[in-house]
Amino acid sequence: MGCATVLASVATATAALAQAAPPSTLPATPTTQLPVGGESPQGNGPQGTPHGNTNLPAERPQRDLVSAQSGGIDNATVGRRAATTSYSAKQSLETLRSAAAQVDAAWSSFLPRLTGTARYTRLSNFTPPSLFPGSLVGTSQTTAGPLTGGVGSLASTGAVAFPIILNNWLLQASLAVPISDYFLTIQQTYGAALNARDAAAFDEAAARAKSGADGRILYYSWLQAIGAEVVAEEALQDERNHLGDAQNQFQAGNASKADVLRAETNVASAELQVVHAKNFAELAEEQVRVAIHAKPDEKLVPGEDLVTPPPPFPGAVPQLTTEALSTRPEIKSLQANAVSLHKRADAQKNGVVPSLSAFADGIEGNPNSREIPQSQSWLGTWDLGAQLTWDSSAALTKNATGRDLQAQADALTAAAGNYRDSVVVEVLQDYQAVHEADFSLESTKRELASATEAYRVQRELFENGRGTSTTLTDAETELTRARLDELNARTNVRISRVRLEHALGRDVHLPKDQ
Repeated sequence: MGCATVLASVATATAALAQAAPPSTLPATPTTQLPVGGESPQGNGPQGTPHGNTNLPAERPQRDLVSAQSGGIDNATVGRRAATTSYSAKQSLETLRSAAAQVDAAWSSFLPRLTGTARYTRLSNFTPPSLFPGSLVGTSQTTAGPLTGGVGSLASTGAVAFPIILNNWLLQASLAVPISDYFLTIQQTYGAALNARDAAAFDEAAARAKSGADGRILYYSWLQAIGAEVVAEEALQDERNHLGDAQNQFQAGNASKADVLRAETNVASAELQVVHAKNFAELAEEQVRVAIHAKPDEKLVPGEDLVTPPPPFPGAVPQLTTEALSTRPEIKSLQANAVSLHKRADAQKNGVVPSLSAFADGIEGNPNSREIPQSQSWLGTWDLGAQLTWDSSAALTKNATGRDLQAQADALTAAAGNYRDSVVVEVLQDYQAVHEADFSLESTKRELASATEAYRVQRELFENGRGTSTTLTDAETELTRARLDELNARTNVRISRVRLEHALGRDVHLPKDQ
């Protein structure tokens, strides 16, 4: 039962490493069973018949821990595909496009405001009063024309009256230049839009980097799950060998029936752990498939092994911390958003002063309203002017809005400072994790060598009737634990480097214009 207990712990350990993506309930393609460091029984496959063999199996070379296969997928490819296909990164990209469109909208405010009007109006007909009513002697007569032209009612018999033009046509172009706004609000608004776009670009880069790092961690968790499956199968083979040895010793009178029954129980438990390990390996593979959005017919095989140790991670904590603080896009995003809000606050505060603008109009009218008396003919006129406007209610509102935006900007500045503090701690933790993982790998190598030798000795003693089934079970448990510890250590040295690289911002790729 000891081996089964140790094997059960690998699911918990691997699940903790696979938190970067939600598990999927979809079935995955069967995972290839690859050998793991340790021992391989001879003459007894996983489904073989147990027997007592006094010749111990030779130890597998460590290069077979998890073998890379030709045409397989490696962690760099998984990270790149995860970053490219991530929906969170795509969402951030659309936010960036929206921010770029807002920059274009803010830039258009620099242009003078040109408006054009084309209008036709049909007036109702009536008899106009005389300019000098006392001179009106006769009655009025109507000379209204059709819709396409004509003059309305006219006063007669010496009275002074003006014609009414029933069909009115107007073509007007107006040009307004917001002189004071160029210096008080437009420049600040445009700068705020630029900084908001930069912040969106940093957010998009951060989303891609996180998705890539999560994908790489899932990849190594998948390799770990593959290795754990093989460790479970090797533990099962050890239990079957133990059962065969117990049966032989029972027949020779050197072991009890209880020893045989216990060995049979251990075999059954180890078989269950193999099923658990296979299921978890399939789940880990499916998590990788989801992260890279692989097609259903795409076969995933490891293109990278866990044997060759990665090179030492150079650098000291102070230098790495400085690098992270200057590189992390999350900090840059908070800072850019804070600057954007500061500029928007300035624009609102500057809006409380009177606004000076210049205007010009060109009018082509038939009739032209400036012509007295009016005639049914086209007449062009123009005007120029300047105006100073101020709204007390708008000034109070803009002042309050400016204070609100200023407070939000200060809050983001504080958030950026808080995030910088967390990055300092994150870099130190991940740096320590890298060194601990390197040390753990060397330690687990010695642990595995010791457990392998202890198992060899205990099995020889048991086969020769000088050891007990309990001590052999303990040796098997320790050997399985050592195999898992080395597997986890080989995985951790890679995952810890992925996390440290992400903490330093080395996996961030900003757009070219950034």
